[in-house]
Amino acid sequence: MNPKQRIIFLIVLITSVILLGTIGFMAVERWGFFDSLYMTIITLTTVGYMEVHPLSNIGRAFTIILILTGVGTMLYVLSVGARILLEGELREIFGRRKLSKRIEKLEDHYIICGYGRMGKIICREMIQSNAPFIITEKDPEVIASIDKDILAIQGDSTQDAVLKEARIEKAKGLISVLSTDADNLYVVLSARGLNPKLRIVARASEEGVEKKLLRAGADSVVSPYFIGGLRIAHTILKPAVVDFIEFATKSGNIELQMEEIQVKESSPITDKALDECGIRKELGIIIVAIKRESGEMEFNPKSTSVIKKGDTLVAMGETKQLKALEDLVGI
Repeated sequence: MNPKQRIIFLIVLITSVILLGTIGFMAVERWGFFDSLYMTIITLTTVGYMEVHPLSNIGRAFTIILILTGVGTMLYVLSVGARILLEGELREIFGRRKLSKRIEKLEDHYIICGYGRMGKIICREMIQSNAPFIITEKDPEVIASIDKDILAIQGDSTQDAVLKEARIEKAKGLISVLSTDADNLYVVLSARGLNPKLRIVARASEEGVEKKLLRAGADSVVSPYFIGGLRIAHTILKPAVVDFIEFATKSGNIELQMEEIQVKESSPITDKALDECGIRKELGIIIVAIKRESGEMEFNPKSTSVIKKGDTLVAMGETKQLKALEDLVGI
């Protein structure tokens, strides 16, 4: 039985013994309900008070049976109840200690502020991408609903202490999807001050907030309503384009995936043109774009485009082909 079921069982057990003793004294000695209940309680608790009324021989025999069975039951209930409480406290202590150790090991991870509808979708994508992440959520009920294998901290994400507990100084990125734009703005300000190199993506609900979030330090701002409206319009106006994008970016699609791969200095394709690398010819991968280290984006690069150190290749292909490209790049 789980702890809740065990507690219910103990309550039913002790209640049954008290009722049995009360009904027994009422039947054997013809006492009233309250006198019988009182006699049962002082017998089970072994307080040593005198008898409510003189007992007959049958009453004494019943009292002996009640003491032998009832007191033993009471001791059992107390011992099991104490063990449940102790186990719960120990489990909580060890659980917190285990969580702290896992958090201490975090590096190059992502912090997700808020576990609402958008937060859940983001976490699911993080899990499928095997990306390390930690959640910060204010609501204790929401924290209790999160899978135990997922790292989560209960606390207000707008507070520096909570972000520090999530090891923001070692984090790679932060995503703020809290319910209000004001809270997201506070998170961006705090996060940028704690880690100037952090990549920050924030959610914006109302018009005009995007510029404020960018000024506060966000690298990118996403408006779910704006993107949703565009998606609906494109779905009706350009259905084939939308179907292709969804096919290429949908999680779990093993036929085609889009991935970004950063070129390191030690990579063998550094300072080589695309046609010299054999990415298209040998691996069958399409390079959709090249994001330069300066931030400039080169869409549909030519075969003569030269790959430089620090560039990010936006590639499209099958999963095994993309893995081969990662190996080629030197990741």
